[in-house]
Amino acid sequence: MPFSGASTSTTLLHSHVTDAVKAPSFIRLSGNVVLARSETLKIYAALGAVRALLKAGTVRPGDTLVDSSSGIYALALAMVCHRYGLRCHIVASTTVTPTIRAQLEILGATVDQMPPERDLRLDQHRRVARVQELLRVNPGMHWMRQYHDPVHYRGYREMAELVRQALPDAPLAVVASVGTGASSAGLIQPLREHDPATPLIGVQPFGSVSFGSERFQDPEAIIAGIGSAIPFDNVRHELYDRVHWMSFRHAMAGTVALMRAHAVFAGLSTGAAYLTALWEARRRPERTHLLVGADTGHRYVEQVFARHREAPDPGTLEPVEIGSLDELTPPWSTMRWARRGHPSPSAVVVGSRRPGPSAGRPAGRG
Repeated sequence: MPFSGASTSTTLLHSHVTDAVKAPSFIRLSGNVVLARSETLKIYAALGAVRALLKAGTVRPGDTLVDSSSGIYALALAMVCHRYGLRCHIVASTTVTPTIRAQLEILGATVDQMPPERDLRLDQHRRVARVQELLRVNPGMHWMRQYHDPVHYRGYREMAELVRQALPDAPLAVVASVGTGASSAGLIQPLREHDPATPLIGVQPFGSVSFGSERFQDPEAIIAGIGSAIPFDNVRHELYDRVHWMSFRHAMAGTVALMRAHAVFAGLSTGAAYLTALWEARRRPERTHLLVGADTGHRYVEQVFARHREAPDPGTLEPVEIGSLDELTPPWSTMRWARRGHPSPSAVVVGSRRPGPSAGRPAGRG
């Protein structure tokens, strides 16, 4: 007798590994929490962007694409360049691991890695400066601008369709790390074409400028894919209904708990989003909370998983609900964002609706 929990799937033959790794696996974690687990979510961003650029004639096979990355987008872009016969140059964060760097080099990418730097703000600024230096010397390079060019939204429409196929009748809420903003915007907009009320809940580390917590510092923060030290134009603030700010220790608790409870080996941003999703799902049981898992846990083995005994019990953790950014309080705060625009000035207050930037705003220069 087959195991009652077994499922069958159709075997597909792929022509390139990017097709094999891009689609998420959907895992029901509880009655109203579903994880969209990805090996590397940013394949969607890189594939969608490169295909659009090739179709428009902006780039051609043999051209060199350049961008800055903390690791996951770099690997995705290198894989897509491998697929389409493009050259790839990565200005890599100090946080890029030897494992990722080795893969980039084997794929033919040229890697400029920033020297060790504890201040991730300085790391990001130095990477942008290095990209601009490369463009001055090599004007034929194409800067992908993953942080600023909305062409990176395009690939996520395909993922949104997979979500609707997996959860066809469920009213959804999307819980995702903010990061560059591309996956959140690229996913929520097509989902809202079918249900405009679909909430988007974003997760940020303390110290990120994207939602106004730059006055804080978290010495242990290594959540390179969840926050930012510089403004990102692809972060569409007016799309978010609620924002959570979380410390490294709380994100670590969520990451370890996700593996302990569900055997899911995921990255730190996924762990932070998991802790957030558990709290949100208790408050809104009528919606299925889609937790976006961006990558696996391999680059967090030493910093997170090897320290699993230090992780706090997630059952003891609760956020402080705040009414304005002036009330932000580590280690975990949450605020109803209500689809407002950029948090400037800092004291965004609940109930004071500010007009957001238009949907068609131009990408920044980075």
